Amino acid sequence: MKKMNITKTMAEIGALAIVRVETLDRASEIAEGCIKGGIPVMEMSYTLNNAGEIIKGLSKKYGKELCVGAGTVLDSETARHAILHGAQFIIAPTYNEDVAKICNRYQIPYAPGCTSLTEAVDALSLGATFIKAFPISDFYGPKLVKVFKTPIPDMPILASGGITLDNLHVWLENGVDVCGFGGLLTKGSSEDIAENARKIRETIDKFRNCTSN
Repeated sequence: MKKMNITKTMAEIGALAIVRVETLDRASEIAEGCIKGGIPVMEMSYTLNNAGEIIKGLSKKYGKELCVGAGTVLDSETARHAILHGAQFIIAPTYNEDVAKICNRYQIPYAPGCTSLTEAVDALSLGATFIKAFPISDFYGPKLVKVFKTPIPDMPILASGGITLDNLHVWLENGVDVCGFGGLLTKGSSEDIAENARKIRETIDKFRNCTSN
């Protein structure tokens, strides 16, 4: 049930913060802004050596208020380290079969970055929860989502890189399921982050309400 519940949370919110900070204090400021703004989902990047400790600290401090996972997870050793420190999902810029297997073992959603349809299908076959449209989304933009979903309409897509408040609607129209944001949800005060989070959430909710009617 854990994997299903986390996936449901991420899909329903439709957005997450991509965070690279060195201290728990700053991570907490970002978390509070995201929670206030209605996007209580954060990815802590393992480009920083203390990412596991920050994930552990956030999980202890916010509990069920915050869904916090690990990003830039390139191998199974890092995936297991993140999971044992409380990561509720694993995101990577690459696809790795061993990471897919360990995430399945621990019932943790996995979103690998895939650069081809073949790679994406292989990842789905080993239990990937979302396919991350990255890094090639930086070059192809929103149309990449439609390219993936044309042959496989039910492929769940998580996109990051190049998504702004101005073009968010274009990504949604092309079929992205979860959008990752860096600066909009990580820079400034907690109130600045909360305000951006509210705008992102309003755009996503408005789009979904229109398309569901």
